[in-house]
Amino acid sequence: MSFKNRHVISMKDFSRKEIDYVLDTAEKLEPVARGENRSQLLDGKIVALLFFEPSTRTRLSFEVATQRLSGQVLNLGSVEASSVMKGENLADTIRVISNYADLIVLRHPLDGSSRMASEFSSVPVINGGDGSVHHPTQTFLDLYTIRRESHLEGLKIAMAGDLKYGRTVHSLCHALSLYGAEMTFVSPPELSMPSEIVKDLRKNKIRVRETNSLEEIIGDVEVLYMTRVQRERFLDPEEYEKVKHRLKVTGSLLKNVDSNLKILHPLPRVNEISPEVDATPHACYFQQAFYGVPIRMALLALAMGVVE
Repeated sequence: MSFKNRHVISMKDFSRKEIDYVLDTAEKLEPVARGENRSQLLDGKIVALLFFEPSTRTRLSFEVATQRLSGQVLNLGSVEASSVMKGENLADTIRVISNYADLIVLRHPLDGSSRMASEFSSVPVINGGDGSVHHPTQTFLDLYTIRRESHLEGLKIAMAGDLKYGRTVHSLCHALSLYGAEMTFVSPPELSMPSEIVKDLRKNKIRVRETNSLEEIIGDVEVLYMTRVQRERFLDPEEYEKVKHRLKVTGSLLKNVDSNLKILHPLPRVNEISPEVDATPHACYFQQAFYGVPIRMALLALAMGVVE
């Protein structure tokens, strides 16, 4: 199965067979990600990181993934120090940078920016998050985490928090539907999962439940996927204040749950998971962040055609 020169823009572009192939490749590369083995797969290759939004884990894990495979990183750095501040449009930026690098990772605040960038780039483009719609590499690492820490087929999962603006859960819904997951959405009414996503899932015979109570569902799921309420997506600060404390995972909430329950979070967290939860066997979010390295190693290597 060849992924050479393929863009990674949306999970909807990947079949279940292709997703499994990426996950299998990541598992083979995990010892390299841990520093246990060395690899020269990207020796002589340059990966350009163009991040027009703040990022810690996505940007750094792509840097680590490239370096663990002996590649080099070309970093845009601060947007304020780039030609974007002179009025250069994204298409021209992509045209130029694709002449400097073998692959581009793009994060941008506008919906559809990565798809547009792929049309102007002469090298593969990996979407590092665009607007509130797609974040495919996060979804790949979420799937990898679930497969490594629990199971994918027929998973009972609850997604909680900001489901309206959370691009991670939007992508994850589609991907998990390929594995026949049962999904529960937990959120304040103001932040509920977009109706078109719910309709598509039900159209595809996926069992969907919606509620605003974690207590109501915590004993019925195998994975709880928490998300933060995203202050930056709110135009009205008062609206943010109304909903930011609605859902929270605490030690008391977990007292009588199944011992195999796993809690995931794309991070950063604010106050939706109490620090006391970190020491429980349910907490998987820091391990989840590490799994971003082998997944992004796999996507880089596959897109540049150095593994098949």
